[in-house]
Order: sequence, then C-alpha cells, then structure tokens
Amino acid sequence: MAFRFFRRIRLAPGLSLNLSKSGASVSLGPRGTKLTLGSKGVRKTLGLPGTGLYYTEHDSWEEEQEDAPVESAPQTPPPASVGERLDLGFFQRLMTSRDEITLVEGLKAYVAGDESGALVHFREVSQLADAAYLAGLIALRQQSNEEAIRFLQAAEEQHRSLGRYFEKYGLQVSTSLQITEELFAQIAPTRRGVLLCLVELYQEKHKYRSALDCLRTLRKLDPQDLVVRLSLAELLLEAQPKNKKVQHEVVRLGSGVENESAIHTALLLYKARALRLQGLPEAARQTLIPLVRRKKGRAPELLEAVLYERGLCSENLGDRKKARQDFEKLYALNPDYEGLRERLGV
Repeated sequence: MAFRFFRRIRLAPGLSLNLSKSGASVSLGPRGTKLTLGSKGVRKTLGLPGTGLYYTEHDSWEEEQEDAPVESAPQTPPPASVGERLDLGFFQRLMTSRDEITLVEGLKAYVAGDESGALVHFREVSQLADAAYLAGLIALRQQSNEEAIRFLQAAEEQHRSLGRYFEKYGLQVSTSLQITEELFAQIAPTRRGVLLCLVELYQEKHKYRSALDCLRTLRKLDPQDLVVRLSLAELLLEAQPKNKKVQHEVVRLGSGVENESAIHTALLLYKARALRLQGLPEAARQTLIPLVRRKKGRAPELLEAVLYERGLCSENLGDRKKARQDFEKLYALNPDYEGLRERLGV
C-alpha cells in the first residue's frame, strides 16, 4: 500500500519480500525498486502492539564475527540455505505432485534472482495459492497491474491455503510496507496481505468500488487494524470528499487515536480534513496542533501536509494572521508546495 495525502505525498513507495530463515532477501517494488539478494546479517524486529508496525535493526554477520572471541564460535552447523531447502531428492520427487515440483522450481529461480523464470513457473501452477501470491507480487513489481490483479484475486479465492508450501519448506515470507527508514507495516501471505495489495492495485486503476469492498472486508476481519483504517480514510476522501456520510465515517476512523507513529499522524490528518469539510474548523485545528509538535519519525512531506491543513482551518475560522503564519512557515520549508504561492500572493 502506498499512502497518499491529497494525491501528492507517498510514505510507502515499495514492497519487500523476505525469506528470513536463510538470510536471503528479495525486494519488490512497483515504483522501480531494485531487486536485492544476499545473506548480510540478522534483522531484529520490535513490534508496536495494535499497530501492525515494526521497528527494525540490522546486525551484520561480519560485524558479529569480528567482535566475537574465537573460543565462542558456534559448533553447530549453519542453517540450510534456501537453495538446499528447495532441493528435492529422487524419492521426494516421486512422492511430490507435479504442481508442487513446479512451484518449488519457481521458488528456486526466484531466490537465485531469475524473476522472469520464476514467474513462468508460478503462472503454470497459479491454481496453488502460494504460487498465485508470488506471481501477483512479481507482476506488481513489473507494473503488469492487470496480471497482478488476476493472480492476487486467485490467491484471495484460495486464502485458506495461503502459506501452506512456505511453511512446508521452512520459508518465512513477509511483505513489508516501508513507512520510514526504520518503520515497516508487516504483511504476511494471508488474506489480509492479499487484500491490501489488491487495494493498492485497484486504486492505481481508479476502481474505487473494488478497493472499498476489499477494505470493508478487512475492517470486518480486524476493526482495529490501523493500516486498514488509514487506507480506508484516504480512499474515502479521495473518491468522495464532499459526501457528508464519507466525512462522518472518516472522523469515526480517526477516533480514539493518539499521535504515536507516522501511521497515527496520517490518520489524524485525514480526521482533521474531514472535520474541516464538515464545517468544524476549530475541532480540526485542535486535532492538528499535536501533530505539528511531534516531528520524530515523520516524513517531511507528512508534516508539510499537516501544516497546510492547519492553515486552511485557520483561514476557515477567519483567523488570517495564524493562517498566514502557517503558510509562510510552509513556504520557507517548501516554496513549491502546490497552491501555496497563490495563497501568499508571491
């Protein structure tokens, strides 16, 4: 999911797929993210309960080896590589279905960096949920959005069996939405993950009804999922900003939220915008004040959007002095901010 603010600001430009037990990593991104592979070290992950967000810290294998004394070197053999895990012996092949063998060959090609070869295999057995899931992510990276939608729809239809083969071969597969350099929203190969990817694709195609259907399904699965609440607020205001029912729903989506992370800040920004559109600019401005004060871990673009929205609220309240102060601060930070020069008359 790439979160947008007024169709200008993007906090999450890419997706990453990690096969963690082996140390191998594959990065995917529909906006030109490069493919990266290698066993560089250990990623420590600390979850934020209730948010779906994770702070990550990376330790290099080389650094650990340099710091560790010789006598403390582990005596146990290293874990099997992804390639070794996916090597099927003669008797294993006799007992494995042709479809599963094709899937395994696709996984081997994928880990080896042969994305196109992997996609050929995954296409062939897209009736398997795991194959359809990975085929959808590869197609998404290659900007073949229609194909990605077909594969991910197939994976969603078979969501009860998603992850079956990843688990069988000891692969931990997760798709990470990058929010900041250290902050990620984790998505597993589950129905939730597939639906979130479909939401992004439907938005790119301006298929708002289909995207909303996916998000409402996700809300039923977990009403407190902040990533879903943010995406739903964004989509509703993008599609129907003047609809009173939409404005009310966005305010409800942002209720009970504290400014704890970039996701919370973005959701509160949408709540404030909905309040202003409802004709409640003072309530909107009070919602925005704490957002301006807390800058750590927030993208500059997000803080600029908050400042601009607060200026609009002050303008609606007839407080031209405060509105101009916010607009001038924003101009000093970003003189090319859309619509700002006209408001300042410069």
